[in-house]
Amino acid sequence: MPSPDRSRSHARAGGGPVPFPGPPLRQDDTDAFRHALRLARQRTGVRTVFGGAVADGALRLTEFTGTLTDSMRGLRVVPGRGLGGYVLRHHRPLAVDDYVPATTITHDYDSPVSREGIRSLVAAPVTVQGGVRGVLYAAAREAAPLGDRTTAALMDTARRLASEIAVRDEVARRVRLLETAAEAPAAQPPAPGLDALRDLHAELRGIAQQIEDTALRDRLRHACDRFLRTGIESGAAPGTPPEAAPHPDRPRLTPRELDVLSYVALGCTNAEAGRYLGLEPETVKAYLRSATRKLGVHGRHHAVAAARRHGLLP
Repeated sequence: MPSPDRSRSHARAGGGPVPFPGPPLRQDDTDAFRHALRLARQRTGVRTVFGGAVADGALRLTEFTGTLTDSMRGLRVVPGRGLGGYVLRHHRPLAVDDYVPATTITHDYDSPVSREGIRSLVAAPVTVQGGVRGVLYAAAREAAPLGDRTTAALMDTARRLASEIAVRDEVARRVRLLETAAEAPAAQPPAPGLDALRDLHAELRGIAQQIEDTALRDRLRHACDRFLRTGIESGAAPGTPPEAAPHPDRPRLTPRELDVLSYVALGCTNAEAGRYLGLEPETVKAYLRSATRKLGVHGRHHAVAAARRHGLLP
């Protein structure tokens, strides 16, 4: 287990310390972490699982399931100290069959671990773009190997969590870009060209469909809508004149219909749009047909033009 060192860096397996790459987990990633612990408990069959996020070069244990005390809550783990510190430094899982006499780790935190009654333990890194962003643990109160199957299941859960965090990182980055573009003064020409903005708009809508977090998905869609509204109100929406400001009776398209239209606007076929959005070509065709009907036009190109006139697309 960890040591209360204040270090803000970790070491490569064979080199000196380097900064932790990537931003720290956002506050709203707690739900993803808790879901991962529930999944880890289910898949490993181990009753006690816990973990935490990496920030400022150290791991903080904040999430617990199946523990009996609060002895480890808030514990700060630094690279190279204890089981978690090993995982932080080497970016790979490690298990100990009996924690207290184990010789493969340091024993800076034997006291809180012993108060919880933990004997055998395995830890797995949550690795995103080469940096450890968190650690998951599975523990038992008997001195016996947890086994390769438990380690494999914990690692698979850690990889799932890492994928979710990576998607959220990318969404947050793109939302910031979109919000910055929306807030830019009208007199300043946008850095990206019209085609680039349309590509970004379509890609953001596609990414939104991959997000399990409803609040985050809605935030991304709201950012897209805000970008369009801001441009229209200022008379500077890409390709949209001021007189094209939406009227109260403009067609109401569903999010999926707008997703499909945003890719059709880029010249994608139904099959290509389906690949981006995770839909079958026939499903894309059905959404496009519905959108076309609501817009009161015939054909995909007329649908895109009508959607732009109504301020539904950039």
